[in-house]
Amino acid sequence: MRIKCWGSRGSIPVSGAEYLKYGGDTTCMEIQAESGEIIIVDAGTGIRRLGNHLMKKNILKYHFIFTHAHWDHLIGFPFFKPLYSKDAELHMHRCPFQKSFLETMLSKVMTPPNFPVRYADIRAKIEYEKACPSRFQIGSVSVIPIPICHPNSGSGYMFIENDSKFVFLTDNELGYIHPGGLTFDAYRQFCEGADLLIHDAEYTPEEYQTTIEWGHSVYTDVLNLGVQAGVKRLGLFHINQERTDMQMDAIVADCNCRLHEQGSSITCFAVAKDMVFETNRIY
Repeated sequence: MRIKCWGSRGSIPVSGAEYLKYGGDTTCMEIQAESGEIIIVDAGTGIRRLGNHLMKKNILKYHFIFTHAHWDHLIGFPFFKPLYSKDAELHMHRCPFQKSFLETMLSKVMTPPNFPVRYADIRAKIEYEKACPSRFQIGSVSVIPIPICHPNSGSGYMFIENDSKFVFLTDNELGYIHPGGLTFDAYRQFCEGADLLIHDAEYTPEEYQTTIEWGHSVYTDVLNLGVQAGVKRLGLFHINQERTDMQMDAIVADCNCRLHEQGSSITCFAVAKDMVFETNRIY
């Protein structure tokens, strides 16, 4: 299982010299299964670059999974170049949605006056799963959804291949339980022993005083989750739109200082654009 981040920014894309290291694109993750399948998680603005890359490599079959329906996780969808290729095939998994909501959600992104190209003009072949099971298989990768603690709900996921576990929990608030969300202990149990946990860590403790219930976590809570769950590597995700590279570096330094004081062996870092992960290394 090879994982690549094409966008880790939260809420809105940003640009500027102070955002070069971690990037300005919103959520999009690519997972390559050993069996060859391409799994795309969310369609934030990072999916534009991913689509260009896949077309250049002549890779035309993909599996899509979404975490939730907020704009920053969908807004890049119309700019995914394979949509306009008659040779492309998109396999859309309904998680975390039921019935035809996924189709409605995606078509709404491309409905006038939101976008000039209509959903009906897509040339790619699109197939939709009929349900969102508690566990499903994409090639050699097993996928297990879990409800996230976020306004309007959604799903996080565990991806398992050859006993290696990758957990992706963006837009998950550990300090407040939203309708449909779970307790801190439930997420701890879900993440237990993960080789890689990437988790929303948008706020500092000071910022959280005025952003509680917004659906995002304090990085210190995320650190505690990683330690208690015994994960091997912890990636801080959904980087705040105002967070500069220097400020994010300071958060990572604080996390690693806290880990050192606790005698923890966890590798902690902030997830940057184009960062690539495998079961035993980051590059």
